[in-house]
Amino acid sequence: MCPEHEPPGLPSAGEDPDRRLSILYGFLSNLFGADQLVLKARKMGVLKLMRSTRTGDRLLALQRLIFEDPALGAAPAREDYSKILDLIEDEVANLAAMRTFEEDMDQRILAKMRDKHQDYLKELRREILKEEQGAENAATLKRLAELDEIEKRSLGVSALSVLRPSRLSEVVGQDGAVRSLLAKIGTPYPQHVLLYGPPGVGKTTVARLVLEQVKSTGRGPFAPDAPFIEVDATTLRWDPREITNPLLGSVHDPIYQGSRKDLAEDGIPEPKLGLVTKAHGGVLFLDEIGELETLLLNKLLKVLEDKRILFESSYFDEEDPRVPEYVRKLFTQGAPADFILIGATTRSPEEIPLAIRSRCAEVFFEPLTATRIQQIVTQASSRLGVLLEAGVAEEISRYTVEGRKAVQILTDAFGLAWQRLGRRRARPRVTLQDVHSVVQTNRLTTAISVLAGERPVVGRIFGLGVSGFLGSCLELEAAAYPARVPGKGSLRFNEVARESARDSVFNAGSVIRLLLDKDLQDYDVHVNVIGGATINGPSAGLAVSLALFSVLEGLPVPADLAVTGEVSIQGRVRPVGGIPEKMYGAVQARMKKVLVPAENRHEVPEDLPDGLEVLAVASVEEAVRQIWGDVLPRPEAPS
Repeated sequence: MCPEHEPPGLPSAGEDPDRRLSILYGFLSNLFGADQLVLKARKMGVLKLMRSTRTGDRLLALQRLIFEDPALGAAPAREDYSKILDLIEDEVANLAAMRTFEEDMDQRILAKMRDKHQDYLKELRREILKEEQGAENAATLKRLAELDEIEKRSLGVSALSVLRPSRLSEVVGQDGAVRSLLAKIGTPYPQHVLLYGPPGVGKTTVARLVLEQVKSTGRGPFAPDAPFIEVDATTLRWDPREITNPLLGSVHDPIYQGSRKDLAEDGIPEPKLGLVTKAHGGVLFLDEIGELETLLLNKLLKVLEDKRILFESSYFDEEDPRVPEYVRKLFTQGAPADFILIGATTRSPEEIPLAIRSRCAEVFFEPLTATRIQQIVTQASSRLGVLLEAGVAEEISRYTVEGRKAVQILTDAFGLAWQRLGRRRARPRVTLQDVHSVVQTNRLTTAISVLAGERPVVGRIFGLGVSGFLGSCLELEAAAYPARVPGKGSLRFNEVARESARDSVFNAGSVIRLLLDKDLQDYDVHVNVIGGATINGPSAGLAVSLALFSVLEGLPVPADLAVTGEVSIQGRVRPVGGIPEKMYGAVQARMKKVLVPAENRHEVPEDLPDGLEVLAVASVEEAVRQIWGDVLPRPEAPS
């Protein structure tokens, strides 16, 4: 050890051994205390050696005291005194440095303990003051009073809440969908379900009421308090980094997102439960599920399989004793998420990812006919306690195919009737003029643009089309004039028609030549879709063929006839899609007869209204005979 690093009071190497020993014993007595030094010497059996007058004995005692080595049994030789003393002095210096460090640490610890004690006392004082005085002051008490005053105000109930069905028996026009959904939910093994249908037909209402009915029977897995959690997929906003995810849940890290104050102070992440956990044991109704982002949808599918939602955070330490037990449980075991998913969409099944379709049963809701809309209006008027002038329900049904919209029109008209009462106490009466005022104010147009006519017309026919879940009638007309130069006639068709629809015209030309032995090249032919509707697909083939047949033969087409079907160049009528929706369109347009391909006959709904005749045809020739009878030229007998 260098002299400048020696502890104060230690002898130098050149001094007399006895003097060095005396100084070392005195230093140790000051360092540990005389009593403690004597107790240690007695414990180690060197007290007599330490009090001896012989230098070797005292040096041996000091060796045992410092190095605590009982193996040292003999006094060292005189020539080793200086070397041993040097070793002892180094060890004493180390002990002195360690003792100084420990005393410094003790002082720091005591200081920290005093600070913590003071903080603890301050916190106790705050808690006592809160208990005695509360956290309120004049400003907070004033705001509380204002809030209580606001709570006293109420507008009662909204019109839509009054008019919403409260029992399944009150749902109009969806008996098949209700039975189907009950069969999928009301069993010991309920299924996830996708609901398809146009807007405003009652998908959300039916789902909620079906769960209530299943709970009331007590025969399914749902408890009486099973939740029905409803969320619109178009409003779900989430971050792929999982900073926020209201559907599945997220983790608020203590640094970036800021967990609860008491957790953030200790650096503990806080899991936030999502809607999938709130729906545990019940139903999660996801409206407009077709709008959900693909990545979020895939995560939802994983939850459906695992029935749990797992949380992760780099800030979580399972061994940290400060972590609350509920946080530890959420990170180690996850949160329960065992629910039935009911997704509703206005999109067609082909637009929904196969990953979700393969895991769900499917239920289709029917579009509402004019008769059903009238029934909804009548039912809503009785709930509102309002009288309807004759024809009001029928008039409202002209302007919408949605039950929700029909109720809104009635509610607006009810408002006008209510204002007209003034101070009189009487039941309001909605008139046709009220409905017309609402229609004009809301800039409404008729929902059904094409209706069956009263007299047959040559060259005009109604085809059936589908847009989404709604079928409609399209009015087609054809004109044909002899070409100025035989064999060089022209053919025109709507510019909005797709290639497949244009092919229908050329196919029809082949069929006309087959049936009538007339070549369209000898005519200037114009086929038009009235109203500029876009035709996409070959299902207009039968309508085009019959319109051309009508104009070339001068035969009028019945004004209450609608047809659909693809036509081959050999005159066969091939099957098409969307038959149920097209039947709906025919009913809305008040048709009396519909021709469909023979291969589609089993797809025609059974609950069609009386007065609508549906005929299946396998060929254009058969369709001609159904409309006009035996008008085709007979083949000449061979000579």
